[in-house]
Amino acid sequence: MRRVRAGAVAGTLAGALALMTLLSGCSGSADSGTDSESGATITVFAAASLKSTFTELGRLFEAEHPDTRVVFNFGGSSDLFTQIDQGAPADVFASADTANMTKAVRAGLTASDPVNFATNTLTIVTPPGNPSGITSFADLARPGIDLVVCAPQVPCGNATQRIEDITGVRLSPVSEESSVTDVLGKVVTGQADAGLVYVTDAAGAGDKVATVPFPESARIVNTYPIAVLRNSDDPLVAGEFAAFVIGPDGRQVLSAAGFGAP
Repeated sequence: MRRVRAGAVAGTLAGALALMTLLSGCSGSADSGTDSESGATITVFAAASLKSTFTELGRLFEAEHPDTRVVFNFGGSSDLFTQIDQGAPADVFASADTANMTKAVRAGLTASDPVNFATNTLTIVTPPGNPSGITSFADLARPGIDLVVCAPQVPCGNATQRIEDITGVRLSPVSEESSVTDVLGKVVTGQADAGLVYVTDAAGAGDKVATVPFPESARIVNTYPIAVLRNSDDPLVAGEFAAFVIGPDGRQVLSAAGFGAP
């Protein structure tokens, strides 16, 4: 497991303080009529690879804020951005890459500067026992291998394409999925010989899959940013949740799941 550097912790805490400062300045003008102790509900749009960790963080946050409810919408980061851009009600956006968050910033959808809170890399998963004998990234291009990957517009799909570029290996997947959890699901249910998912998803699947690490993955690292959205009905509580994710509690949960520090 990757050890968190003291400087990285200081940086994330500084980011959390900056986020809360910005939000405290704008919360007075927000016509929400709620605060963290008055029955607030916030909606968090988060990358599919964050489902397990954010669900746990939501429970922990609600335990510290008994009158607050956190509702999640998990999916591919590109799909989440599109939903937010089209007016879907949301308070917080956590993306599995900086590209989709940058689109949200440029579209004027964020209330504050995004803060990076985690990193992730890809790994290969196969059915238990690795029946196809896959031992490398290049093996995924072998004839007869039914490979499933994320679609190019999804962060895990973009990472897959970048690894193809640096290795010169061209893959021919039988399916391109809209989220990393869909890729994992096809391998778990035996619909594919192999899939490319994040190391955290592979770890979360336990003995339902076999994991095949490959060294090239270390060269392509996805960074996860979080931001409060401009149209949040309760920017103060949304900011408190974002700061919770960035802070020590979030770091502990994310690290235990295999996420790296930003």
